[in-house]
Amino acid sequence: MKHNHTLAAFAAALALAGPAAAQPAVSLVNNHPPGLDLAGMDRSVKPGDDFFAYANGGWMKATEIPPDRSQWGVSGELVELTTARVQDLIKMAAIAPPGTEARKIGDYYSSYLDEAKINALGLKPLQPTLARIAAIKDKKALAAEFGRELRADVDALNSTNFDTDHLFGLWVEQDLNDPKRYAPYLLQGGLGMPDRDYYLSSNPHMVADRAAYRAHIAKVLTLAGIKDAEAKAQRIFDLETKIAQTHAPRAESEDVLKANNPWATADFAKKAPGLDWTAFFAAAGLEKRPQFIVWHPKATAGEAALVASQPLPVWKEYLAFRQLDHYSNVLPKPFADERFAFYGTTLSGTPQQLARWKRAVNATNSALGEAVGKLYVAKYFPADSKAKVQHMVDELIAAFRVRIDKLDWMAPDTKAEARRKLATLKVGVGYPDHWIDYSALRVAPGDALGNAQRAELFEYRRNLAKFGRPVDRGEWAMTPQTVNAVNLPVRNALNFPAAILQAPDFNPANPIAMNMGATGATIGHEISHSFDDQGAQFDADGRLRNWWTPADLAHFQASGHALAVQFSQYHPFPDITLNGEQMLSENIADIAGLNAAYDAYRLANGGKEGPSQQGFTGDQQFFIAFAQSWRTKTREATARQRAITDGHAPAEFRADTVRNMDPWYPASDVKPGEKLYLPPDQRVRIW
Repeated sequence: MKHNHTLAAFAAALALAGPAAAQPAVSLVNNHPPGLDLAGMDRSVKPGDDFFAYANGGWMKATEIPPDRSQWGVSGELVELTTARVQDLIKMAAIAPPGTEARKIGDYYSSYLDEAKINALGLKPLQPTLARIAAIKDKKALAAEFGRELRADVDALNSTNFDTDHLFGLWVEQDLNDPKRYAPYLLQGGLGMPDRDYYLSSNPHMVADRAAYRAHIAKVLTLAGIKDAEAKAQRIFDLETKIAQTHAPRAESEDVLKANNPWATADFAKKAPGLDWTAFFAAAGLEKRPQFIVWHPKATAGEAALVASQPLPVWKEYLAFRQLDHYSNVLPKPFADERFAFYGTTLSGTPQQLARWKRAVNATNSALGEAVGKLYVAKYFPADSKAKVQHMVDELIAAFRVRIDKLDWMAPDTKAEARRKLATLKVGVGYPDHWIDYSALRVAPGDALGNAQRAELFEYRRNLAKFGRPVDRGEWAMTPQTVNAVNLPVRNALNFPAAILQAPDFNPANPIAMNMGATGATIGHEISHSFDDQGAQFDADGRLRNWWTPADLAHFQASGHALAVQFSQYHPFPDITLNGEQMLSENIADIAGLNAAYDAYRLANGGKEGPSQQGFTGDQQFFIAFAQSWRTKTREATARQRAITDGHAPAEFRADTVRNMDPWYPASDVKPGEKLYLPPDQRVRIW
């Protein structure tokens, strides 16, 4: 993915809200000036010493992160703009006729926003679920409860977090081994903190986070009126620690070859004893599935064994807490505040909670994202915008094809496979070809928690309904109003949502050099994911298949290893070193995408450097625009979390991708001895 976070993009209507939903101070018009941000640069820094600071140092010094954000940058600006735009749309949705899709948007939002009613209801809406957990009498009923609460992940292969707070997660996607059918993928889960390392690492920051998490569990139980909260919190924390010990590390989770473990349904009892799998699958609606792909076999077996070995009362305490924590934002205000205190402030360093209307935006977007997206693109993404971006995509694909043809290390047979994969790439620009039908989702005015539960169940059932149907390569993994982009290697498909295709990343008034350096590099990045260390393992049909000659594969893997070593030398903090293997896919895509974007920019100028503008040559515009597209300021707690859990490198190091490109050196007058200088034989060249 281009950016590290997927963000909601619509907000409150004044007709639906009181004073808490006041209009944000953001114009509905994208009036971002064309050109490079000269004031945001720091030309006292040599490009060869710190290219990110050279391009963004002035902006970094002048910018304060908003108090309700864990980071701020280009993405944040686009999110604010898109949020304001959709706020305008939701005003109209709020007065749509009852029963219409638009009215569901308004009703979902207003129910979430009505904190007074949520406070008055207390825990009453959750009591049926808590009573069901309290009534569990044996391990078979426990297994059924785990199955009943199984939910669907959107895209495990591109997720920055493979863990769900349910014991297991489900991903329904094209089969790794048979592109003509959907397969159910079972994923590790069960943790309340972001990753296994938060439970197991000796890093002092994580040790402190563990103590804060135990206190958080106790506080949530206390708020719910549960007795012996401290003792139960300790037991729940100890259980989660045992779960964490079974989990695969992040880098292993991202290795698709290790994830391709087809298990017959009948084999689960033997391969992962301890859980009543028959009861689990029946409650999950999966009893008719003959086979699963078990992404994390060690965790699956380990978690099943824990179901057998750990006392039933502890599991019931754990399940009750998971429900309370999961639905905190649609429970009385003290629950939402406590959730933010831990996840927002302690783990991410964010001092101020998002306003209620902003959280309502996020929740509604999660539940009815494509319904809102339909309204968004109708008003804010006209056909000519789609055509312009589609043209850029075509240029980038053509440039990538030329790069494949010119590779001197790749054998003809491998090149033919790569060309076929590029030719069959399914590219979605702006919005999907068809929309999700939300008619089966019931939204009840005033029932915030029930709406959230039904929305999750709707999405789960929508995924289960894919079994037996032809694979839909045109289905999107993101909504049009999402500020992000994604490659779906199992389907050999790309999504470029409308919200990311706007200034400052893409501005029709900018020269091709700037647009290619920013948006072109994003497009090239996503195309390149089809050929990164993970994507290159899939053929044109999305089948997990080695289509490389042995010599070509060895060369490709050696280049990838060199890039992993390069990024493993970066230290965002003195006590944290980046894991180059964990971030390899994204870093390969950055290099390959930037090279393709550079080629496309040059081809658009007749093979020559583009004209000068704002005192910079065409090549300089290209590289500076790329670095400015990564301008981001991040709170320390968030930066620490992402350095450990994210598949993306921090923004400042992604901007340093340029040091592997020969044209950057003369364009930026980079000399030997400067910090980013790499001798030509040490520059990583992939694709």
